[in-house]
Amino acid sequence: MTPFTLSNSAARRVFLDRHALSETPVGVAKGDDLLGLIERLGFVQLDSINTVARAHDLILFSRRPRYRPKALKLLYERDRALFEHWTHDAAIVPIAFYPYWHMRRQRDAALLRNRWKNWRRDGFESQFQAVLDMIAERGPVCSADVGEGEKRGSGGWWDWHPSKTALEYLWRSGALSVVKRQGFQKYYDLTERVIDQTTAGNAPDEAETIDWCCREALSRLGFATHGELAAFWAHITPAEAKAWCAEALAAGRIIQVLVTGVDGSERPAYAWPDLPDCPTQTIDPTSRLRVLSPFDPALRDRKRAERLFGFDYRIEIFVPEPKRKYGYYVFPLLEGDRVVGRIDMKAFRAEDTLRVRAVWPERGVRWGKGRQRALEAELDRVLRLAGVEQLVYDDNWLRDPL
Repeated sequence: MTPFTLSNSAARRVFLDRHALSETPVGVAKGDDLLGLIERLGFVQLDSINTVARAHDLILFSRRPRYRPKALKLLYERDRALFEHWTHDAAIVPIAFYPYWHMRRQRDAALLRNRWKNWRRDGFESQFQAVLDMIAERGPVCSADVGEGEKRGSGGWWDWHPSKTALEYLWRSGALSVVKRQGFQKYYDLTERVIDQTTAGNAPDEAETIDWCCREALSRLGFATHGELAAFWAHITPAEAKAWCAEALAAGRIIQVLVTGVDGSERPAYAWPDLPDCPTQTIDPTSRLRVLSPFDPALRDRKRAERLFGFDYRIEIFVPEPKRKYGYYVFPLLEGDRVVGRIDMKAFRAEDTLRVRAVWPERGVRWGKGRQRALEAELDRVLRLAGVEQLVYDDNWLRDPL
């Protein structure tokens, strides 16, 4: 049977719809509505960089401009509707998915115990009980509260003292849970005091977890290779995802499709059987221009973004020597079903100003008055998220594509 072929325009539409980037960005952005958006995405990556807004805030804002960071804080810290753990990186995840992290916590426990013996300073395992006892007595602690008298390092990102490593290990393996962040600093408490024991104890086995990971990833991507399914939650191996795809394909639960890239090439992928009849293939996404986070889930896989959208987000070039192409933290600009440019900007809060340093249109994109008005309308919305009042453009801010 000849596989169904998804044109590039149809693939973009399906993909953007699955990532909540197709409809006009409006609607309630707190409480159950915000939780529903996060469930639709699956998770939201956390990141500490705050040149304009933190990554998780901009990811949610780009889909719901009424969003404000306090709404996420309430869901996470007060309502306990979310928990924090790892996918490909640190992320906040709906609490309903907590049981499916059981296998991840078990695997992390074995992997990190061996890895961190080589990467971290010796002695973190001997601190487990002391850390647990302190938290049991005092309540939530951060890394600065533990390890009194232990040698601190130079302050580098991975230069942890033993009790800090113990905290992270006990969190990643499940004994502790992160209950809040202050200034992006994590605070840990005993999991038994944070997660409802019915939820915590309802752990599926490995086969159920692999099935859930693949099903839920495929629903959120629209179409995917087995490697992309494995990478979505980063719980399972490519081999486990490949075996799931083979079994599901043989049973008729999924189909093979050919996805057309922006260059006209076709690449095989898997999809649910209803994809050929999916109405989103023919529905144009909103034309409203919006700023995306560099960590937006739609663009996180750089190779897929280049294949589907022709958007090269590699930030370094290596000829004749390594150097940054656009700068460290540049924001993509989405309009309709294509990325039309990227913007380098930063909020200077002491000056109450958002400063635009540069805008690079993508090749073939004309930056006329209409598109500039659309950018200014979007940046006016971004000002409110960034917490500043003024928008300033540097001299020579409009650049030629690189």
